[in-house]
This record gives sequence, C-alpha cells and structure tokens, in this order.
Amino acid sequence: MSALPVSPLEGTHLVVGAGEVGSAVALLLAEAGRPVVVVTRSGSGPVHPLIRRVAADAANVDALIAAESHAAVIYNCANPPYDKWTTEWPPMAAAFLAYAEQTGAVLATVSNLYGYGPVDVPMTEDLPLTAAGTKAQVRARMWQDAKAANDAGRIRATEVRGSDYICPGPQSMLGDRVMPRILAGKGVQLLGDVDQPHTWTAPVDVARTLITVASSERGWGRAWHVPSNPPRSQREAVADLCAAAGVPRVKVSSVPSILLTVMGVFQPVIRELKETDYQRQRSYVLDDSAVRMAFGIEPTPWSDLLADMVAHYRVQGANAT
Repeated sequence: MSALPVSPLEGTHLVVGAGEVGSAVALLLAEAGRPVVVVTRSGSGPVHPLIRRVAADAANVDALIAAESHAAVIYNCANPPYDKWTTEWPPMAAAFLAYAEQTGAVLATVSNLYGYGPVDVPMTEDLPLTAAGTKAQVRARMWQDAKAANDAGRIRATEVRGSDYICPGPQSMLGDRVMPRILAGKGVQLLGDVDQPHTWTAPVDVARTLITVASSERGWGRAWHVPSNPPRSQREAVADLCAAAGVPRVKVSSVPSILLTVMGVFQPVIRELKETDYQRQRSYVLDDSAVRMAFGIEPTPWSDLLADMVAHYRVQGANAT
C-alpha cells in the first residue's frame, strides 16, 4: 500500500467502519507506526499488530469512548445500508460530533458528491449543497453540523468527497457485477447512459486524502475532493479493463429503465437508486485541483487500478475452481 504523503498526528487513531476505505485508513496508519482502533458492529477489520478491533455501536458516544477514550482523530468511514441512510446516519453523526467535542479528536469524514445534485460543470468544493434528494440532504446536514461546530471552535472537522469507487467488491459499479463477466468474455449491462464522462475514485486515495487533511490545520474547516484520474465513461472504463486483462472487448449495454422499476418493487436498494439516477444519465465529473495544489496528492495511476482489479478477480476465479 502507498506510503502516507504526510506524517499522521501522534496518538491512537479511531476508525469507524472496515469497508474498503476504513480498512485502507487503518492499514496506512498502522504501517506508519500509529496505533489504531477499528470499530464495527461485528468487531471485524484488517489484521495488523498495531490494529485493535472492537465490536461497538457507532451511534452510541459512550461506546465509542469505551473503545478509545483519547483518539487523535476519529475517522468516519462507516457505510450504513443504502436504503437506511435517513434512519441510521443521524444518530451516528451525532455520536461522532459528541466524541470529537468530548475528547478533542479531529473529526474526519468520508462523504460523497450527492449534496451538489445535478450540475452541468465539473464539481468543486464551493458548490452549494442544495440537492433535493433525501439521502443527499442527510449527508449535507452531517457536514453542515460538523462545519458549524468547527467554526464555533467546539471541534476540528474536515471531510473528503469522492466519486464512484473503482475497486473490487460489490460496492463498485465495475466490481463484482462486471469484472467476472469481462474475464469470461461476456457482455455487461450498466446503469444509465454508458457514454457520459464519469469520474472514478480509488478507495486507497480516499484513505490517503482523509489522513492527510485530518493531520493538518490547513485541512480543517472545509471539504476536499479526492484526487482522481481523468473521467472515463462506463463504456471506456470497461474497454480499459478488457485491455488490462488482455481479453477482447465485451459488449456494453444499459439496463432498461423498466427493468430497474420492476426490480425496485422487490429490492429496496435498487429502488433507492432513482434519487441518484442523474449521476449516471449525464456528465459526472469531479474537480480535484484544490487538494492537489494544497497538499500535492496525486491519484493512484489508472493503469495500476486496472491491473489491481484484474489481478483480484483472476485470483478469485482461480480459488473458485
């Protein structure tokens, strides 16, 4: 894993969540010699001598304090079920704010671009968070509350925002639903307009950026976009993955809207995609110039990300046979 661009703050670091980003944050910190506590509901998380895994309710500030009473930073890398954001995010966000205020920890949050809503220009951090969707409003309110507490001097807070992830796994649009089919030479169906420019963000770059801005006073009190490679449409990204795998290009098509509507009747997560349909129907491009200029962070090369995807799924396929 890439080394940190700056030295993280001294002391123990509390990471809430052990998904792609949370695990990367914990491992980067541990590899830099920092003790880490990872909190999840089940007590899962990456394995490293400097990482302690704790099962706790992240919506309970007392449970967080019991897990680690004096963290230098609390990293919000949690990821509630997509269809439960409106009920599960508010109590967790309140607990994170309370933890930061009671312990003095920096609050560093992983977020997304939902709050901007549909825009016709590359997204910058100074765009207003005026999206009308319920999930967008939940994430916008989380940052507005954290920034208000930061500006009032009650806590130190920062937030990083990335686009759709390019990585293995079910959470990536190019992951479990796409890569096995590419390697098998089968066509893929994707959501929305497959020819619109689209920014892809690597979870490890989210982690590197999160640690960097949390570690510097320059990073506090504002949001930052994660450095990402130049946009590629879904069709281009699939072609790139085919080339990286050394296989012929596969057919790329869009899932019919009527099929999504029918699937949404039975699957709540699919139904929730309607709110963010614009992200896949129009240009969706992130401007990351601010964090590059302020901290000199560059994204993991696109070719490396593609190679990692191919290698992961080839190993997975070999293990399944």
